[in-house]
Amino acid sequence: MRRFFVEEIRPNQGALLIRGSEAKHITTVLRMQPGDRLILMDRTGARYEAVIESVGRREVQVSLEKALAKPDSSPVEIILCQALIRSRLMDVVVQKTSELGINLIQPFVSEKTVVRPVKERTDKILRHWREIALNSATQSDRSQPADIRPLCNFKEVVEQWRGRDALKIILWEGERGRDLKTLLRSSHAASSVVGAVGPEGGFSREEVELAGRSGFVPVSLGGRTLRSETAAIAMVTILQYEWGDLSVKKPPSGGPAP
Repeated sequence: MRRFFVEEIRPNQGALLIRGSEAKHITTVLRMQPGDRLILMDRTGARYEAVIESVGRREVQVSLEKALAKPDSSPVEIILCQALIRSRLMDVVVQKTSELGINLIQPFVSEKTVVRPVKERTDKILRHWREIALNSATQSDRSQPADIRPLCNFKEVVEQWRGRDALKIILWEGERGRDLKTLLRSSHAASSVVGAVGPEGGFSREEVELAGRSGFVPVSLGGRTLRSETAAIAMVTILQYEWGDLSVKKPPSGGPAP
């Protein structure tokens, strides 16, 4: 059955009206009709099997039939701090990391950021990213969409996560002694990981040192120089494989994050 997000599903609600982009998708794209069945999900993770009762021009009425179990979530919370890159590529980062199970994305502007946001458009861009995250959560059957935070600067990023009980890493092509895979396999699995990925030009040494003072560990992804969007997707994939729900075995746990 097809899955759709709504803002809220209340217990014992019985009936519900779907409006907005999801209603438009149901009526004009999928052309679903009364009697068709679907699955509804909200941002709290609640999900219900439902049946369409009526279809209007701008809304769809459904009756809720039964609550469904939430899908299992990854044992590791992954927070991506992503430097702003060109809009199309930033969309790819939001989409693909959301499909991979990212929990939160904090976009930021750093020293070498090429794209400079226009203040008047930041709210619109944020809504756009959140819509992508919502669609990706629906497509990949996640219980909740990734949280996309408002844009900030890099100093605010490292201050925000200072003291956080998490493994904090910063991808840096200048790191020669420690790669991400080796770090993860030599550490006990943390319940939370914060990963910072730089813009097209990477991080400056001063930014890496600033992050280090807040507990971020510089790591590489090996010998290749990757584009920013590729590095972000690769990092999340490695984290989910080693410690998360892409692994065929449960990761070790119980030790503190380094």
